[in-house]
Amino acid sequence: LEQWLAASCSSHCELCHFQFVLERMPRPLTEWLKDPTLQQKRRMLCGDIICFLFITPLASLSGWLCVQGTVDHFYFSSSVEAVGLLILSAVLITIYLLWTTASFRYHIRLLKEWRRTNQTVKLLIPNSQVSLSNKPNRLAQSSSIIVSKETIV
Repeated sequence: LEQWLAASCSSHCELCHFQFVLERMPRPLTEWLKDPTLQQKRRMLCGDIICFLFITPLASLSGWLCVQGTVDHFYFSSSVEAVGLLILSAVLITIYLLWTTASFRYHIRLLKEWRRTNQTVKLLIPNSQVSLSNKPNRLAQSSSIIVSKETIV
C-alpha cells in the first residue's frame, strides 16, 4: 500500500476516496545522483558546473579589465571609449548573472520535482484503529453477506 501511495503521489484511495494518514519523507540527494532515469539531466548538471567553473573567472577578469580600462580612459583619453567599456562591462556581468541564475533555478526545479515525485511514504495507523483491528468483529461474523446485483461504473 505504501509503495502504491508513493507511486501515485496521492494520499487517498482512488476507488473509495478514503484519506490515509501518511508521513512523507524526501529521498536523499545521493539517490537522485544514482537514479538511472536521470542520466541526461545529470550530464546537463555536470556541464553547467564545468561551464560555471570556467566562465566565472573569465567573466570576473573581463569585468575587472573593462572597469580598469574605463578608469584609465576617463583619466588619460576620451570619455566615449570609457562609456563604451563601462556599458560592455555592465552587459557582460548582466549576461553572466542571468545565465547563472537561470541555470541554478533550472537544476533546483528539477531536484524539487524529483523529490516531490520520489518520496518515502509511511502509512500512519492511529492506536484506536490498531486496537479495534485486533478484536474479533462480532457484527461481521453474525451477519450474512449481501451481494448486490448493481455494478459500480
